[in-house]
Amino acid sequence: MSDTVTVRVPAKVNVQLAVGAARPDGFHDLANVFLAVSLYDEVTATPADELTVTCAGPDAGKVPLDRTNLAARAAEILAERAGLAPAVHLHIEKRIPVAGGMAGGSADGAAALLACDALWGLKTPAEELLAICAELGSDVPFSLVGGAALGTGRGEILTPVPAGTFHWVFAVADGGLSTPAVFREFDRLTAGTEVPVPQASPALLAALASGDPDALAATLANGLQPAALSLRPSLADTLAAGTEAGALAALVSGSGPTTAFLVRDAESATKVAAALNASGTCRSTHTATSPAPGATLL
Repeated sequence: MSDTVTVRVPAKVNVQLAVGAARPDGFHDLANVFLAVSLYDEVTATPADELTVTCAGPDAGKVPLDRTNLAARAAEILAERAGLAPAVHLHIEKRIPVAGGMAGGSADGAAALLACDALWGLKTPAEELLAICAELGSDVPFSLVGGAALGTGRGEILTPVPAGTFHWVFAVADGGLSTPAVFREFDRLTAGTEVPVPQASPALLAALASGDPDALAATLANGLQPAALSLRPSLADTLAAGTEAGALAALVSGSGPTTAFLVRDAESATKVAAALNASGTCRSTHTATSPAPGATLL
């Protein structure tokens, strides 16, 4: 056992999010092409008398500190499987936007799982950790592995895919969007229509592997974007501001409301971020590159 363990874990952007019709269990089948980006949370696990969670960073006040937090749930599930009490303090250094469509909560769950596994000296096999991640939530397995992957099922069944290096700007909106609410709006908007079976785009996967930002820009797609824009129409102004500033492509990240801008290089990222900050259409921006490694022990 160790005295303290810290894990760094990345945010994600969905370069393709194809959404199928609602299943009987309420979930939707997805073809979800994930990219991990160089915007990170850190979760530190320390022995304690009982399970507690603290959080620091922008929007820390919006992070639940009870057992609904996926970091806390990860510790509980792992401890139960190992026959241990979840006697750990989890501290989250929060940099990924909260409720922003970048899987920040999922990232913290994956990070806590890896941190507690190391803290308690369990050496849980990777396959079992991934199974626990899938139990925690659809995006949690990808947060553990990072890189670039195609997620199928509800997003939890991962197939690694090749990816070159890409540059991004992310614009953080005021307030969050509930992922279940965005899916409900998707169902409302598509009611009475034939929703295609989601499939990964061969052109997008080829563009991703090539590292060509122009090719990737031409193929980015998010099936949840109309629903996110319906619930938060002001995001259209943010998307327009980034495009006018020279972004190659713009889209809502996942269920939103964070918006993602693909740019040509680091210099372009700085320019687009400055224009977005000056536009008054977002609260703050982050620049990042992809792909980034998954949850990593520091």
